[in-house]
Amino acid sequence: MRAAIVLALSVVACGPKANSPATQVRLTAKDIVQKSSSAIVRVEVAAERLGTGFVLDKNGIVATNLHVVAGASDIKVRMNDGTVYKVEQIAGFDKEHDLALLKIVPTKSLPALLLGDSDAMTAGDPVTAIGNPLGVLDYTVSDGLISSVRTLCGDKPFGEDVKQCPDPVKLLQISTPISQGSSGGPLFNQQGQVIGLTTAILGAGQLLNFAVPANYLKPLVAKQIALAPDEFATRTRDLEGGHGPHRPDGDKPADDPDGPIPQRAIPRLAISVWDGCSARDIDETAEKIEGAIRLGVPLYNTKTQDGYEACERIYEGAALRLERDGGCKGVRTTFTEGMQRVDSIKSYRDRAWALRDTFDGILAAREAWLRAGKPATGPKSPPTGAPPTLPPPSKK
Repeated sequence: MRAAIVLALSVVACGPKANSPATQVRLTAKDIVQKSSSAIVRVEVAAERLGTGFVLDKNGIVATNLHVVAGASDIKVRMNDGTVYKVEQIAGFDKEHDLALLKIVPTKSLPALLLGDSDAMTAGDPVTAIGNPLGVLDYTVSDGLISSVRTLCGDKPFGEDVKQCPDPVKLLQISTPISQGSSGGPLFNQQGQVIGLTTAILGAGQLLNFAVPANYLKPLVAKQIALAPDEFATRTRDLEGGHGPHRPDGDKPADDPDGPIPQRAIPRLAISVWDGCSARDIDETAEKIEGAIRLGVPLYNTKTQDGYEACERIYEGAALRLERDGGCKGVRTTFTEGMQRVDSIKSYRDRAWALRDTFDGILAAREAWLRAGKPATGPKSPPTGAPPTLPPPSKK
């Protein structure tokens, strides 16, 4: 998404026409879960990435965030009943708004969700999110409010006048708690209609979470394509793995008030950093880091102070949680050392880079561990249920 991220058609195209507001029945969060869970899925990209999606058409169209599947050709969708389908085609994608439509070939008619009118949502409206935190297919539900409807324009910072913007982009800022693994999950209004896809979290307990408005999905649904997964992977490979504060030339533009990026100080960690860890511990550590990186870079790349701060808070939220709750002692120690370095830095941009250094050091150590074929040496971690107190994020 260009400005913010860490995605003639009416609802008829996605299902029966919605009732008028006067006749719509307000549902509780429990009602929404009961009516919708069977249409919410887990999206799997090998063992590397996990996200959430939801069925939009009974014949097998699934919506999710583009960053969940970008650069991948081997994509699977796991249904509520445990059935796994291979994604046969990509029915549409939108880099600008971080959206993708996946096509599966189900063996039976699937339950589907309805799209509502995201433009009708305003600050204070109640919303409900359902997702798969950390990739656990347990349909965690959380509710909250629309905190704000952000209208963004290119690289302009939050809050700047965008009346003259030729192509404004909207985001729904929500107080609804979400966490990594929930990227691409549905955000519901009180009528049980999908009005957004949860996509990003700003950490440090501030409940600054974001969703892509569902109205951006409607053009993709109206004009579906039939793109082979291999071709999709080629066309979106530039988004894969490049989700941190990064520019191809390794420097900042001349208008960056903070000047050139700071000198990198990526820690060189021995494989022993994973001593006492299970394979699951290691994988989950990498997933949390990669999720934070994916969500941080679009905010960083707005090249604004607000964007730098948002990126830094995403990274800090992930680092604090791993320092506190990480399954590996060596990783916790590494993040303690990384946070000590960050504490001496004032600039949000430079703090983001310092946290990224720690992230990259940990990820490099994981690659070395995988190449060495090391076995897991610790107990298997229990599944994670409720969203973490400090979001990692995600982008969801």
